[in-house]
Amino acid sequence: MIRLHLHLISDSTGETLENIAKAGLAQFDDVETIKHFWPMVRSEGHVDRVFDDIGKQPGLVLYTLVDHNVRRRLETRCRAMGLPAVSALDPVIDALSRLLGMEAKERPGGQHLLDAAYFQRVEAIQYTIAHDDGVAPDDWDRADIVLAGVSRTSKTPTSIYLANRGYKVANVPLVPESPPPDTLYRLKNPIIVGLTTSPDRLVQVRRNRLLSLNQTPETDYVDQDRVKAEVAFARRIFADNDWPVIDVTRRSIEESAAAILNIVTAHAKKADDESGEPAPSD
Repeated sequence: MIRLHLHLISDSTGETLENIAKAGLAQFDDVETIKHFWPMVRSEGHVDRVFDDIGKQPGLVLYTLVDHNVRRRLETRCRAMGLPAVSALDPVIDALSRLLGMEAKERPGGQHLLDAAYFQRVEAIQYTIAHDDGVAPDDWDRADIVLAGVSRTSKTPTSIYLANRGYKVANVPLVPESPPPDTLYRLKNPIIVGLTTSPDRLVQVRRNRLLSLNQTPETDYVDQDRVKAEVAFARRIFADNDWPVIDVTRRSIEESAAAILNIVTAHAKKADDESGEPAPSD
């Protein structure tokens, strides 16, 4: 199987790129694609920051950028690194320009009208930010998804990623010394998904986090036995409540989010089958 790192760089939300990438990849078998999303890239400095990370996992760069200076910067960086780069909308825009006899407007995100879906994403992002790290439990029943797990299991970045796709997400830390409120166990509507990881990996991630903050890496937060007990505590909660669980040890944020959305889809299908009525279309 071929492994491909695909970098999707957009001056808007990146949804157009994702759909184009899905359509193209559907034509190829035995390809493991690791997608990296870089939305709202609207300055040359942002391009440089993105390429600092792309250099660590090089691959195909697919982009939609209308600002000439930003595009030029991206193309220059791709040539310097020997990376293939494709502007996804150029052929369509060029054809329309020739047919209509008009120059295209330079307007980032111009393909996204202020429709209901746009406002849904905005509302989802606002909700998710306001319900990070166990905040506002009385409002968790308004979530579409609740993520639960111990510290540093990527709850926040995964929540934000899902919010950008229109899902209201609350995330809840599971700490043995401070168990979550009973509100969590009484939720009916949101889908609750547990995030877990291996204790060894968790210690490594936490240690790196402390070092990045110039804090001592020798605390209970990274003690091997305490971390094992913490992970076991969370897994008992998952099992006792029969929540679906995703192991994020070897998953990127995108992969974790995709697995969560598969759970959401399966849950919706099960609900449809039990009710005998199809879910309303979006």
